[in-house]
Amino acid sequence: MIRIRQITEDDSDNYLALCKQLDQETKFMMLEPDERTIDDDQQKNRIQSLLASGNSMIFVAEHEKELVGHLGAFGGEFRRNRHKVHIVVGILQKFTGKGIGTALFTEADRWARQVGIHRLELTVMTHNENGLALYKKMDFIVEGTAKDSLLVDGTYVDEYYMAKILS
Repeated sequence: MIRIRQITEDDSDNYLALCKQLDQETKFMMLEPDERTIDDDQQKNRIQSLLASGNSMIFVAEHEKELVGHLGAFGGEFRRNRHKVHIVVGILQKFTGKGIGTALFTEADRWARQVGIHRLELTVMTHNENGLALYKKMDFIVEGTAKDSLLVDGTYVDEYYMAKILS
């Protein structure tokens, strides 16, 4: 059974381990395996700041006390952009295709409406078919394409900019 919940400070070690595992498993995340240099104390401080912000949250998917996925919703810092959040999502390979992404987005959507967020946005590599299908399923639309946006294994990769407006 998968449980979706908001992150707590006590999750910092397990969350960092999840992110590092995702960096190893997939090339769709931003960081390469050796790039994540944050330590446990720094991660805990980031979670504390995030929880205090009022317009940012991380949702975690938990299976038998193990974190198997996450969705970060990172809000703007200024009056002109506090109404929007940038979404980052990752799910361990062995847990993909089980509805976790849908559950994470559903919970994030509910939270965003409660705290007054108006716009959800994200980027996705154009060849990430599973991610693109999930985001479209969750009513995100492609707003544009960033050509040669990322460099992955020596090859330039395009990204879609996607967004969803909450009414």
